[in-house]
Amino acid sequence: MRMSAILLYLAAAALYAGLATHFWRTRWRGAALAQPMTGLSQKERAILLLTLILHGITLSREIFAAGAMHFGFSEALSLMLWLAIALYWVESFYARMEGLQMLGFPLAAVCVVLPALIPSQHVLVNADSLAFRAHFLTAMLAYSLFTLAALHALLMAVAERHLHRGHLSPFLAGLPPLLTMEKLLFRLIHIAFLLLTLTLLSGILFSETLFGKALSFDHKTVFAFISWLIFAALLLGRHLRGWRGRHALRWTLAGFIALLLAYVGSRFVLEVILGRAA
Repeated sequence: MRMSAILLYLAAAALYAGLATHFWRTRWRGAALAQPMTGLSQKERAILLLTLILHGITLSREIFAAGAMHFGFSEALSLMLWLAIALYWVESFYARMEGLQMLGFPLAAVCVVLPALIPSQHVLVNADSLAFRAHFLTAMLAYSLFTLAALHALLMAVAERHLHRGHLSPFLAGLPPLLTMEKLLFRLIHIAFLLLTLTLLSGILFSETLFGKALSFDHKTVFAFISWLIFAALLLGRHLRGWRGRHALRWTLAGFIALLLAYVGSRFVLEVILGRAA
């Protein structure tokens, strides 16, 4: 790998780490804990946008290297975090999503360099197909929205635990009310569930066109359907029984873990543990 490419990866990772450190110092420690939480400033938004642009360039270089489309577990993780943080950047203009920086930015700092450390040899077939591109984009948007929902659920769990203990710092008190955060969580889940449903339907109906073979129930497919069933049960429980609080958070995290195992987990086993590209 050329030195310029290495510097690009390091620059993106350093910016994510720098932003995480900045938010830790200004929002999460010392005198900052005695102040209500504030949203992103214009300078913070600009730096995050620059970071996302650099991250996007590294992804483009890795995924579309050598005239083919390479996509393994490291590219999947990097793309998921990139899309999730990009969606967070956009959503933060319209909804209060404070606190997610300390969860998402450190993860992104690690994931942005994964494709350089563990490049994938897995080449996607039929990548030029319009149907495949639509399927791929829908799947990645679903993954990224569920990633954002999982991070949001973790933040809610921390706030709820402190609230039940009767020790809610001014920092956590600056978060939106739990009911407001819960509404945002289920809005994310509803949209992501719709995208996941479209992903599975397109995979079932157009499997031979998309992948060059009939649908097979491998680990990836099984875990994807398990995730779909978990989120379907969560949404039904929400609408029919009013599920909320810890019950809803546990189902959200369980569904996300199953979805993570569907592609990222199976590719990790194949590429890293078994050393296979196919």
